[in-house]
Amino acid sequence: MSMRELAVLGTASQAPTRYRNHNGYLLRWDDEVLLFDPGEGSQRQLLHTGISATDLTRICVTHFHGDHCLGLPGIIQRLSLDRVPHPVAVHFPAGGAEYFARLRHASSFYETAELRVEPIDADGQRITLGIGTLEARRLRHPIETYGYRLVEPDGFRTLPEKLSAYGITGPAVGELLRVGHLDVGGRRVTRDEVSAPRPGQRFAFVMDTGLCDEVYALAELADLLVIESTFLESEAALAAEVGHLTAAQAARVAAESGVRTLLLTHFSQRYADPRRFADEAREHFAGDLVVAEDLMTVPVPPRRVASAG
Repeated sequence: MSMRELAVLGTASQAPTRYRNHNGYLLRWDDEVLLFDPGEGSQRQLLHTGISATDLTRICVTHFHGDHCLGLPGIIQRLSLDRVPHPVAVHFPAGGAEYFARLRHASSFYETAELRVEPIDADGQRITLGIGTLEARRLRHPIETYGYRLVEPDGFRTLPEKLSAYGITGPAVGELLRVGHLDVGGRRVTRDEVSAPRPGQRFAFVMDTGLCDEVYALAELADLLVIESTFLESEAALAAEVGHLTAAQAARVAAESGVRTLLLTHFSQRYADPRRFADEAREHFAGDLVVAEDLMTVPVPPRRVASAG
């Protein structure tokens, strides 16, 4: 059975706290398991998720500030230790290739895992996956930074009452879906007549950035948006200066972009009470709101239901 959910490995920005590990986010999307921004401690946090390093199929790094990448050496070495039998793709800003090379070989180990190193070198770069398209967009931060979004292609769902009305059952249903039409009782029935649009699901991952058009492009119609909210609005000037978002800004992005579930994370260590982020965001966003906690699991919402027309 397919599963689409996010496991949060850590929620701290810059410095961990007693209650927050450094960043780390694990997205299970059917047969793909994507690890985003593994900070320090990510390998240990993985132990609590029920997902092993062997399950990983892809690693995505937004940028090379330490809280987003210092877990890479341990993760990469664990892939070899566990003798992962399949290739694991790694995406990161191309301008940080030297940092990646250093992290990959940060210490001596016997490398057996096959890493497919696939840097991001252009805004809007797309990577075709079996489950859809992974797109990277350039964000606004002091160093080269990309956000990611995963987009499933739109499809369709069959309407049982329509199939029944035309007397289409059994193997004939599969033929109609495969060919696009079926001749029944002297009449040609098309797939469109017995189905309705099924919008694909969308996941967006936006880390360190100031507010910019690319944030909205990533968030557009996301079923689940994972977005940094390092600061509260009282520190909006500081946020803009250092290339970060406030909880209010993240919430406004979600509201204006048609997001269904908004997950706030990457909190500054200056804030001890996460409810303040929820209170601030709720003033701007009426959808499902999650203030991330370490080791929580958040399901990707079910597909949107389009009108049958």
